[in-house]
Amino acid sequence: MKAQGIVYKYGDNIDTDIIIPARYLNTADMKELAAHCMEPVDEDFPKNVKPGDIMVGGFNFGCGSSREHAPAAIKECGVSVVIAKSFARIFYRNAINIGLAIMECPEAAEAIEAGEEVAVDFETGVIKNLTKNEEYKAMPFPEFIGEIIKKGGLLNSIK
Repeated sequence: MKAQGIVYKYGDNIDTDIIIPARYLNTADMKELAAHCMEPVDEDFPKNVKPGDIMVGGFNFGCGSSREHAPAAIKECGVSVVIAKSFARIFYRNAINIGLAIMECPEAAEAIEAGEEVAVDFETGVIKNLTKNEEYKAMPFPEFIGEIIKKGGLLNSIK
């Protein structure tokens, strides 16, 4: 599995209330949730992001409430992978459960800038910054997690 897209970059401690503010959690409509993704820090994100684009974050990405809405909203926006210095554990688990690819790579998250084009190979863990011609190495997914993501989440992989 591979991904390639333009980067949207955010800082440290991006919590689930930033990813999808609580006032929008009363809907099960994924398109409606996606329309408000990252609204507190980047209200134009849902309008500008294209399928396959990449989100980059700092330390503790996805901290806060244990809501699956957060990774689901990111995925619904078309983001192919989130690269961060580190993830809150519950966000990490929720992302895998709903089939959103995430990779921890502090070096890549530090060096990559917003607007750059990046390619990711999930099987090798190689992250290439095509704009700067730089390469970083993250831990590839274990095979079973790669299968869950490929099939669109845990429930789909069980079916």
